[in-house]
Amino acid sequence: MSKEITSRAQDYSQWYNDLVLKGGLADYSAVRGCMVIKPYGFALWENMRDTLDKMFKDTGHVNAYFPLFIPKSFLSKEAAHVEGFAKECAVVTHYRLKNDPNGGGVVVDPEAKLEEELIVRPTSETIIWNTYKDWIQSYRDLPLLINQWANVVRWEMRTRLFLRTAEFLWQEGHTAHATAEEAVAETVQMLNVYADFVENWMALPVIKGVKTISERFAGAEDTYCIEALMQDGKALQAGTSHFLGQNFAKAFDVKFLNKENQLDHVWATSWGVSTRLVGALVMAHSDDQGLILPPRIAPLQVVIVPIYKGDEQKAKIGARADEIMSGLKALGIRVKYDDNDNQRPGWKFAEYEMKGVPVRITLGARDLENNIAEVARRDSKEKRNISLEGIVTYIKELLEDVQQSMFNKAKSYRDEHITPANSWDEFEKLLDEKGGFISAHWDGTAETEEAIKEKTKATIRCIPLDNKQEAGKCILTGKPSTQRVLFARAY
Repeated sequence: MSKEITSRAQDYSQWYNDLVLKGGLADYSAVRGCMVIKPYGFALWENMRDTLDKMFKDTGHVNAYFPLFIPKSFLSKEAAHVEGFAKECAVVTHYRLKNDPNGGGVVVDPEAKLEEELIVRPTSETIIWNTYKDWIQSYRDLPLLINQWANVVRWEMRTRLFLRTAEFLWQEGHTAHATAEEAVAETVQMLNVYADFVENWMALPVIKGVKTISERFAGAEDTYCIEALMQDGKALQAGTSHFLGQNFAKAFDVKFLNKENQLDHVWATSWGVSTRLVGALVMAHSDDQGLILPPRIAPLQVVIVPIYKGDEQKAKIGARADEIMSGLKALGIRVKYDDNDNQRPGWKFAEYEMKGVPVRITLGARDLENNIAEVARRDSKEKRNISLEGIVTYIKELLEDVQQSMFNKAKSYRDEHITPANSWDEFEKLLDEKGGFISAHWDGTAETEEAIKEKTKATIRCIPLDNKQEAGKCILTGKPSTQRVLFARAY
């Protein structure tokens, strides 16, 4: 099966597409730019979603759902917001079809034009803040901590499965607060929740930072982000959390009576991650043989493959496999026993390797006689014979070791690819020959930021939250700078 996968060295982009398709995560759809998430891929997303949902609820948030359609006039109320999303919007103009009298099939009924066009949500700030206006009157109604799991549409022209599609799944949190300090604290808290999830469940190290003014979310006062590094040296934004100030509250006249009995506009945040995280998972960890999935969110953590001849051996192996499975399931471990006679063991080995199942147990008749089983881990391909008496405990510890080892490997790669540059020539050479994050001085102007982007296709990924202040000169203009920022080419 691995022969069907293009190698990373040959064509990284095609390698990624091969893994998503042949690993059973997604497929192309009849709608240009949209994808079908297959059951295995959706199981992975469900594990990510369920973990995040618990983390949100543990921090006091609740779920709700808001309409898919947004009146066009709502987007007009916040100038920066409409400017940021206008080119990506899908617009509903009519509400009925009819048969073409000339036999041309179904056509739009010109008599069914909407009085006001509806936007298919690219994000939900406007429809939500229009609703919050009726929910918030007093400081007693605050904070309002709401999240929704939904689909959104951003009409992308150049799409890639999971990474950039016209329609994608995500969550979007929208909160309201009595003070700016509370809203900023919420923004930072959710950034930390995202970082915790990506590092401890996805085994992917991230850098926490803030975006430049040019890269901020449309309508935000500040955008905080987590940035990850893929195996090809390109960065990927893994999550964002926005301090919206009072911009949307003022646009939709959301006021509250504060403790001093005065009317004031509320302070807002929004934050989100999407199915793009699945793409990040594939690109950060996998190899030329297939997917490598972190145990904590893998749809299937352990697979048991029997090797037998005849029904008698099959029955004996099956009985022992049932005991192992019972022990693993009692620990909450997701395990499958694959005794399907339609495929040979070698085919199964390749299939589960392709799908990135973290641990495989092979159990044969001779193994039973010797009271052992072969245990193989997907990340390092290491194999060991383990006593059947202690195999459940061993597997539990092995899954944790695989999880940590995957994080350590990704972190080592990331750390090796954060490189300082002190001149323009060095900056360009690093981008072309090494990639990764380039730590360099920038003069703080949008003009220089745009010029660097035009010359190199590299953007400022973030200003790290733990940035050290140091005197320097901008790599492009030579003007004074007080800190380094992280540049990279990115998805």
